[in-house]
Amino acid sequence: MDKSSNTFWHQATINREDREKQNGHASTILWFTGLSGSGKSTLAHAVEEELHRRGCRTTVLDGDNVRHGLCGDLGFTENDRTENIRRIGQVARLFVDAGVIVLTAFISPFRVDRQRVRMMVEKEQDFIEVFCDCPLEICEQRDVKGLYQRARKGEIQDFTGISSPYETPANADLTVATGDRDVADCVNDVITHLEQRGLISGG
Repeated sequence: MDKSSNTFWHQATINREDREKQNGHASTILWFTGLSGSGKSTLAHAVEEELHRRGCRTTVLDGDNVRHGLCGDLGFTENDRTENIRRIGQVARLFVDAGVIVLTAFISPFRVDRQRVRMMVEKEQDFIEVFCDCPLEICEQRDVKGLYQRARKGEIQDFTGISSPYETPANADLTVATGDRDVADCVNDVITHLEQRGLISGG
């Protein structure tokens, strides 16, 4: 993994296990991936609400919000998308070390980029890929911003699902049918998965 030269990792006196013990739950990355309009952000924030209700320490990294700051210098070429996900992966890893459940909502269309983030963390359960499975036609129906329509007209280049590919997860840790199920049921799927893995206690 690339790093700046002449730098050394400083080992903190308070470690991840200390923080998880104080928080009363394990930390992890919930990586929501899917097409634009598939419900990633909606589901991530709804899951966070339930986790917050249970007293868990959480944060959501949302695609549009991150591009207002941390990744504001990046476009949507394949290389820029890869760099966008690399930066988010590093930030998410820091949150895991801080004992936080971090929920990310990014299209992250390429399998290799999602796998690269998975390889950044130490434990298998530190990265949970949640595929928001929603047909393209439903995503387009939900598109209040008109982005799909503009992409089909050629006004937006490199738009995932239209002029740029989306690579469906080959082995997602959890697949949620966000196209035909209500948000509450989808939230329950995610929460149940976290409970089954022993990352949070039953509510």
